Amino acid sequence: NKAADRAKGEADWQQAAQAIMTTDTFPKLATQQAKFGKHQITLNGFVKGSGMIAPDMATMLAFIVTDAALPAGLLQKLLRAVNADTLNCVTVDSDTSTSDTCLLFATGEKALGGAPLRTLDDRRLKPLRQALAALMQDLAMQLAGDGEGISKLMTIEVTGAASDAAARRIALAIGNSPLVKTAVAGEDANWGRIVMAVGKSGEAASRDRLAISIGGVRVAKNGRVVAGYKEAPVARHMKGRQISICVDVGIGKGRARIWASDLTHDYVSINADYRS
Repeated sequence: NKAADRAKGEADWQQAAQAIMTTDTFPKLATQQAKFGKHQITLNGFVKGSGMIAPDMATMLAFIVTDAALPAGLLQKLLRAVNADTLNCVTVDSDTSTSDTCLLFATGEKALGGAPLRTLDDRRLKPLRQALAALMQDLAMQLAGDGEGISKLMTIEVTGAASDAAARRIALAIGNSPLVKTAVAGEDANWGRIVMAVGKSGEAASRDRLAISIGGVRVAKNGRVVAGYKEAPVARHMKGRQISICVDVGIGKGRARIWASDLTHDYVSINADYRS
């Protein structure tokens, strides 16, 4: 795992990441650095989760540590803001549980100096916030990429929605759809299932403006299959491990991105036999 090689204090972080694993197939770690006043600070994080994972974080456990000196109240606001676009945008099977936890710790070793940090809008916080977002996105993608029985990792982007929240609900409807997930597992570029999932989300969408791309190839435009559409390049994309699905619902400016796993026979086998 490249993240493990990069992490400061590699052996200790590796052991911690391994200690919290359940059905994970590998320990999940990430590290980032950022400018913090006169200091170069480090953020290290590790996370676990493979099944019963949905955007309430479910059986996900995440621990992030920085050597920056930040007040607890600001840490909480920072974590909540970044988590909304990273770990809370992961779904393996749409199921949740009671043990989800994401904690951000600051050791206080490196102080900023000057006026105290009080708000997320303070420009001095920007490099740290960007580094935290990159670290948590790395962890989020590792989680989705190790979903139980996974063969494909889907990145689903929705634009043109009535709001960002609506876009997120549409994206989750696509990523959680058993029909979409099994089509992806079967390497079937069945964009009709994507349309179905958009419809069942309950969010506003324009039938006559709907556009869909798979693997960067435009499949549908203005609610219809594109003229001269050839499935071959999309079929090639579907054979890969990383699957990209982009949908514009033609209503507004809302946008969201989530990560989801496909649904395979192995997922059924793991959960038919598993009991804690």
